[in-house]
Amino acid sequence: MNEIGKVTHYYGKLGVAIIKLSGELRVGDKIKIEGNKIELDQTVDSMEVDRKKMDEARAGDEVGIKVDQKISEGAIVYKLD
Repeated sequence: MNEIGKVTHYYGKLGVAIIKLSGELRVGDKIKIEGNKIELDQTVDSMEVDRKKMDEARAGDEVGIKVDQKISEGAIVYKLD
């Protein structure tokens, strides 16, 4: 399990988390988000950078992904093996 980013914002009405990446992320990757008593495992079904759909993103990018439950800003994002 490798840390690949941190949640910088969460849009509750849309169910979208903005993640500042410190590693690579691709559509289809399995991730875990942990923070503030929340632990969420899910697969990245789609992601956007600057409102454009992307298949992959690199360290330094800020991506938006749809999440299955409410998460908190500051939560850590891990890529599962």
